[in-house]
Amino acid sequence: MKRQYNPDVAGTIFNIQRFSVHDGPGIRTVVFIKGCTLRCLWCSNPESIESRLQLGVYPDRCIGIDKCGQCRQAAPDQSALIVENNRITRIESENQLDYTVCASVCPTNAIKVWGQRVTVAEVLHEVLKDKDFYLESGGGITLSGGEALIQPQFTIELLRAARAEGINTCMETALNYRQKTLDEALPLIDLLFCDLKHMDCEKHLQFTAVSNQLILANIKHVVASGKPTIIRIPVVPEHNGTEENIRATARFIKEELNGKILQVQLLPFRKLGEDKYASLGREYPMATLVTPEREVWEKTLLSLAEVMREYGVPAVAGTNHKISV
Repeated sequence: MKRQYNPDVAGTIFNIQRFSVHDGPGIRTVVFIKGCTLRCLWCSNPESIESRLQLGVYPDRCIGIDKCGQCRQAAPDQSALIVENNRITRIESENQLDYTVCASVCPTNAIKVWGQRVTVAEVLHEVLKDKDFYLESGGGITLSGGEALIQPQFTIELLRAARAEGINTCMETALNYRQKTLDEALPLIDLLFCDLKHMDCEKHLQFTAVSNQLILANIKHVVASGKPTIIRIPVVPEHNGTEENIRATARFIKEELNGKILQVQLLPFRKLGEDKYASLGREYPMATLVTPEREVWEKTLLSLAEVMREYGVPAVAGTNHKISV
């Protein structure tokens, strides 16, 4: 019998999260694909943006070059390891892949490899560990990112592998890619989560570094195909968390999508990932943003969800409102 997928196709991921209950029905395993075409200012996972493996450095964990120094001994070129106050602070090399050995010998995890090269077979092995839970709960696998379709061949083979094993499939995507790629993946997906950042094209470009025109066209295409779809909006103060933007989004869903979505989930922004940015030698873009108290912001999201429901849009705050698919 001909195999329904290629187990040897390889890709780069940055995490596999088991027992997730927020990214689709039932109990799920979420596979995070590394790489993204957007550059959202509020991204809390900077390690997800580049598809290549990267090294993160945490100076506070370093016990000192004089006491340890194993990273320098293992490094192909010691001059690439920048030391300040007796601690490793960063690695300056165009080919960081050569320095992953430094992470493997560090006894305190002061150097971390962001990303892992894996095959479809290796991911499937992890996913199948919880197949009984999927069958009992109606769960399955969810592909996320980064951008789930940034490595299309790898992602599509993963979806095929899951289908071959009778596992329910979900995918979360920003839809910023060619429709041809989307059309190849859609038949393999049971439920699609579409991220929508902002309705205003210029502000979308300002906040994410890309236009929203292709994204909106792809959302229309997905909904017209009849694929069960949930729209997710990360609601960020002073960026897209305004009544004006929420009303514009609701009108788009009502008028352009004919309201044919399962749900809109308004996700509360949290200041997360600052340590990851620092480990990569990057400044956190939202460092100066003043955010409301958690309870205040959660009430704001409830109010914004109510605004969307005025247009007949099934909007909720958060991801805890489960629906049947």
